[in-house]
Amino acid sequence: QQLDSQLLPSDEGDDGKKSLKNKRVLVLGANGRLGSMITRHLLRTHPELTEVVAAVHYVGQSTTRGWGRLSYEVGAEDGIGSLGPAWSSEEERNASFRYDPRVMDGYNLNKLRIVEVELLDPVQVRTITEGVDAVIFCATDFEGNRPRAIASLNAAFLFRAVASPTKGRVEIEGLRSSLEGLVGEVGERRWKEREAVGVGVGNGGLGGGMGLKPNEKNGPTQFILVSTSPDAFGEFETPFGEFNGLKRQAEKIVSEEFPSLTYSILQMGLYDERVEEGLEICREKSLDQEGNSEGGMSDESVGSLRPSIWDGKRKKRINRRDAARAAVEALLDEDLVNQKVQVFTAVR
Repeated sequence: QQLDSQLLPSDEGDDGKKSLKNKRVLVLGANGRLGSMITRHLLRTHPELTEVVAAVHYVGQSTTRGWGRLSYEVGAEDGIGSLGPAWSSEEERNASFRYDPRVMDGYNLNKLRIVEVELLDPVQVRTITEGVDAVIFCATDFEGNRPRAIASLNAAFLFRAVASPTKGRVEIEGLRSSLEGLVGEVGERRWKEREAVGVGVGNGGLGGGMGLKPNEKNGPTQFILVSTSPDAFGEFETPFGEFNGLKRQAEKIVSEEFPSLTYSILQMGLYDERVEEGLEICREKSLDQEGNSEGGMSDESVGSLRPSIWDGKRKKRINRRDAARAAVEALLDEDLVNQKVQVFTAVR
């Protein structure tokens, strides 16, 4: 039996297109370089959002590492600041900033909520997904192609990489916890909607409709996974497993294990700040190892996309700010729903 879609509130905008109006978007990995830029782009370009929830991810013990990057990107430090001399008391020498409406009026910081989360703890993840309409997952165990434990000499990451490399991977277990949390939130919301209109199991409604999609055809794509293009770094072993193997496993989890969610998988090209910012974003169908299309997009959807270059020397590249823009745009791109595509702005 199918629930009459007219019984559920519609997210349809005035023009019938996907919309972020009155929506809440969760950014997982907001303390990273890309995540902080995604948070900024959401706030600056979509004031119609109800809230952007920036999840600062940590492993083992909570830390302020990465908060400075997020604070800088969203513009929290553009206010009126004060900093005491080094010999003053701790309270006086700590930097502080006050809101300056002349500078910060368009930053929409009133729409920002920052939370801390250990992504390997399903209970914490389920808590921060409450009330969320969409998730952008850009959390990672890696800094570029290096495990973060090695890149940053982070003791907690390093211990986990050596002691239990397959029992707590952000790319796998953390991702699955995030998807489970969002599925639980969507299911609970649908249950409440059915109760509100008097349609329950006893009234001929749906029983345990956790696996059924809500009426959100005009809402944002529910889960955006920021992944890596297969040719960005090549194949190499890490303490957590083979790099590309981890990325492809994560993509498979999103596309196959949670059919009730709409998704987009973005295989980003090599992040390169030498590539000019603001170039046209190219999206092309992802290819498997045999060169066959994996995405299943229609010819009309990909007719203008750039052909692949697999010469082993030149690589698809993208400026991180354009990668952030691409991740946000994917929330509202009809052609990317339930698709896996490679994203880049230059081939060099």
